[in-house]
Amino acid sequence: MITVHQVPEAFSAAECDRIVEITNAAIPSDAKLVRDQRDHNYRRAELVWLDEQPDTEWVMDRILQLVRVANRDVFDFDVTEFAESAQVATYRASAGGHFDWHSDIGEGRIASRRKLTMVVQLSEPDAYQGGALELMTGRDHITANTARGTATLFPSFMMHRVSPVTEGTRQSLTIWSHGTPFR
Repeated sequence: MITVHQVPEAFSAAECDRIVEITNAAIPSDAKLVRDQRDHNYRRAELVWLDEQPDTEWVMDRILQLVRVANRDVFDFDVTEFAESAQVATYRASAGGHFDWHSDIGEGRIASRRKLTMVVQLSEPDAYQGGALELMTGRDHITANTARGTATLFPSFMMHRVSPVTEGTRQSLTIWSHGTPFR
C-alpha cells in the first residue's frame, strides 16, 4: 500500500494567516497543466508562486525541515533538491475551483524528477464546502486532514485530486521535492 503521511500543525494558525495575507496581496495567475496548457474542465484555480513574493524565505525553511524529517522517517526516497517554487493555490466556489484526478509526475526535465508532494492546508475547514484533497491508495482513496496547518506528504506518482469547491474558498500550499526519476 502507498503511504500518505500527515503532520498536524506543521504551520501555526499565525503562519497560515501570514502566507494567506502574502498570497492575497499578490497578483495570481491562472493555474495551468503540462506544456502551459489550460483546461478549466480539468483544473480551475489561481496560483501565486512564493519565490516571487517578498519575505517568504521562512516558508521554505519550514518546508525543508518537514520534508527532511518525513523522508527520513517514512519515505526514504532519493531526494536531492527543490527545483520548483512553493505555490499557493486558491480554489473559489464562485469560479468552480477544482483539480481533477492526476499525479504530479509529468513530462519534462523538472516534473519527471518529482519524488514527494507536500500540500499544506491554509484555510479553516469551515471556510468552504467540498474542496477535499483526496488520494488514491490502491483500490481505496482517503481524504486528507482538513485541519488548518496540516501538511500532507505523499509520493508524487500517487493519483490525487481536489474535489470541486461548492461554497467559499479553499487555499493550500504545495511543493515538490526532486531526485532521480522513479524506475
